[in-house]
Amino acid sequence: MPAYLIADVDVHDPDSYAGYGAQVPATLEPFGGRFVVRGGASEVLEGEWQPKRVVVLEFPDMETLKAWYNSDAYQGIVGIRWEAAAASVIAVEGA
Repeated sequence: MPAYLIADVDVHDPDSYAGYGAQVPATLEPFGGRFVVRGGASEVLEGEWQPKRVVVLEFPDMETLKAWYNSDAYQGIVGIRWEAAAASVIAVEGA
């Protein structure tokens, strides 16, 4: 069953965040991960959520998603995001 990482990211240092973003794709490839959404325009249709930058990644399954997130490759760059932005990040199984 596919699994998705969904993030709402509030970027406060665009230059550093761009450096982080440039490095993420290489970390995804070995895990079969791919971008589904990468910060495009969004519109609230219902509710109070006012997302900043929405990112959705797809993986073959939850185990693989977690293996990517905890990998040395991703953990080696995630600190850049932590410094450049505030984010809420969830993992959810798909249908």
